Amino acid sequence: MKRMMDERDTEVERLDVRPLLAQGESPLGVILDAVQRVGAGKSLLVVAPFEPFPLYQLLAEQGYGYEAKMTDDGSWEILFSPVLG
Repeated sequence: MKRMMDERDTEVERLDVRPLLAQGESPLGVILDAVQRVGAGKSLLVVAPFEPFPLYQLLAEQGYGYEAKMTDDGSWEILFSPVLG
């Protein structure tokens, strides 16, 4: 059974894309750059004003699983972590 790494297993980089979206910009390039930058064995915590469903499949193809939760202010925190074999 495959298991996703979590914050206890790996370093986490936080990326808040809400300011980009508020300016009308797409955060996809910034998110993909961050995934490349953090590299293997590390996780990326994305903060967004909505749940980014298309991103789940895109990052799954790169070996990442996710855990998503809505915060008290209505934003979403999505932890993308490498899937362990």
